[in-house]
Amino acid sequence: MIELIQFPWSPFCIVQRRILEFARHPFHIVNIPNADRSMVWRMTRHRYYGVPIIRDGRRVVFETDNDSQVIAKYLDSKFNLGLFPRELDGLQSLVWRAIENEIEDIGFRLNDIYWQEMVPAAEQLPFLRHKERKFGRGSLDQWRRDQKTLLAELTRRLIPYEMMLLAHPFLLEDRPRFVDFDLYGMLANFLYSGHYHLPAAHTRLKKWYRRMEKIKLDSI
Repeated sequence: MIELIQFPWSPFCIVQRRILEFARHPFHIVNIPNADRSMVWRMTRHRYYGVPIIRDGRRVVFETDNDSQVIAKYLDSKFNLGLFPRELDGLQSLVWRAIENEIEDIGFRLNDIYWQEMVPAAEQLPFLRHKERKFGRGSLDQWRRDQKTLLAELTRRLIPYEMMLLAHPFLLEDRPRFVDFDLYGMLANFLYSGHYHLPAAHTRLKKWYRRMEKIKLDSI
């Protein structure tokens, strides 16, 4: 059985989790603390410390750089999911880079405002230390002060995706491709705390999100 090693609210982990659910293939989730990557480091033979990674039998699959999509392409090939058709390679590369830079950058900050509700008490100090070492002292408090501005900016950045849904039920075509799962993961991370809703103005995006929550390969 495939194992998904993850943080529950990581946008990139949510992407792979939703792809596995879409494939209807049994898998096991292993949650690890944000500040303890020793399991990942050990499983990848000291080559990687990020999440997610997957273990499929003796094979451990992980990303090779920020834009590699190694895990999603592995699952796509293994289960014949049709997420990476060759004719969309260039377009999908452009779109997922925009999603993972512009949408993830704001979504995770808005979710992390509520970190104390999500992170177990025993893990809160290392979580706070990790965030402040990466983004600066007081960064989490600053994001809370900037919450309204960040929400407005996220709404603005989602406009192109709302427009992409004018002609199709999914971002590029009449069936989901990888970029649909990618955007879903970024938005599911933003919504994870339960304190937010998708922007009211983006009606097509809200309907698309509901489709992406439920869709399975055998229903296409």
